[in-house]
This record gives sequence, C-alpha cells and structure tokens, in this order.
Amino acid sequence: MLAVAHGTRDPAGPVVVRELLARVRALRPSLRVAEAYGELVSPSLEEAAAALEGPAVAVPLLLGRGYHALIDIPERAGRLLPGAVTARPLGPDALLADALAGRLGAMPSVRRVAGGPPRPRDTVVLGAAGSADPAGAADVRAAARLLARRLRRPVPYGFVAAGGPALDEVVAEQRRRGAERVVVASYLLAPGRFLDRMRACGADAVSGPIGAHDAAARLVLRRYDEARARTDEPVPAF
Repeated sequence: MLAVAHGTRDPAGPVVVRELLARVRALRPSLRVAEAYGELVSPSLEEAAAALEGPAVAVPLLLGRGYHALIDIPERAGRLLPGAVTARPLGPDALLADALAGRLGAMPSVRRVAGGPPRPRDTVVLGAAGSADPAGAADVRAAARLLARRLRRPVPYGFVAAGGPALDEVVAEQRRRGAERVVVASYLLAPGRFLDRMRACGADAVSGPIGAHDAAARLVLRRYDEARARTDEPVPAF
C-alpha cells in the first residue's frame, strides 16, 4: 500500500499521519505500508514510489473527492508504478462519523467553557476544508448527514477554505438561532492551517482532527481492499 497524504507545513501533521499508519500496520502486519505526501512533506509520492517494486495500491488519505484524489495522485502513481491502482478517498463513510463522534468526546475548549461531549442543546457543526470541486462539496454534505445520523441531531456544515458556506458564518447563524453552545467537529485528518482556521471561527469548542483513530485505520484498509479487488494483478503482501 502506498498511503498518500496531502501534506502540510505544520510539523504535527506528518506525526499524526505516521501514527495512523502505525495503526494500519498493527491491524494487518503482513501488508507493507509506505508513507507518502502529495506536496510539502517528504517522502514525496515520487520518493516513496522509487522504493517500491511490483504492483501497488495507492490510497489517498483524503476525506473527499477533488483534484488530488481524482487526478493528481492516480496520474502520478500510474506513471511511476506500472499497473498501480488508486483507491477512492476515505470519505464520506460511516466509520469517519464514528471517529468524529469519538473526537467530540474529548474536544478542547476555545472560550474557557467546559469541554466534553456535546450537550442536548448544543449545536454541532461539521467543519471542513472545502473544495472547489462540486463532488468534493457533495462529499462534505454526505459526511454531515452521516454524522447527524450518528449523533441523532441536525449537523450543518461549513468550510474554512474553498467554496461555501463559510464556517464562521454558519457558527454565527446558529447563535442567532438560539444555540446555547456551538461546537465544531473537525472534518480533517491531521493538524495544519485548516485546523487553525477552525479554532478561530468563533465556536465554543473545536474537536481535534480525526487522526490515528481505530475507525480511520480500518477505513484505510477497506479502501485498499476495494481497490485491490478491481485489479486482476496480485498485489504482494510483504
């Protein structure tokens, strides 16, 4: 497996990715798992691919569709590793909703208010990076629906980068509607500038990123298995 994360200048980001991949390896010790990044961090996809032999499955450690998941990673992996197949992105998926619910249970305080699980009158907002690709935006909407089902309450969503609605505007709107407290579930895999923006959106509390959650590790392996099943060539387990 060639696991490809986006990459971030925040040094905490690769640490979390490595912790997640450590859990993936623990779940399937026979599988060789190579760490790679699309940009900003080493090893790059090219550097990691150079150390591999034979067919491989590239798994984008991304939460939705967009340029990197649909074009960039498949093209680069296919050029560097003949016969390589690229899995679909991790999200949306009910396993990610499970991970988000778990992170909400230990969210840090933004305004010196009590953390802990959302209370009955709190509003939970799904905070996402955003995408200029309509498919990526649709994936976030689907993720919000899955989290709403998991928490048994409505879950609006907002973006901190491309597209809309803007997260800070969604948080402000929930306050105007009378929300006692607004908490943001971070729909991010690892720390970075997007998490920093979420923490500045005006919410009362913001959960940590999904990170090295067992549900996320199981999902990485699920995407690997799905992609492997699409190819006739055997992918070696090391």
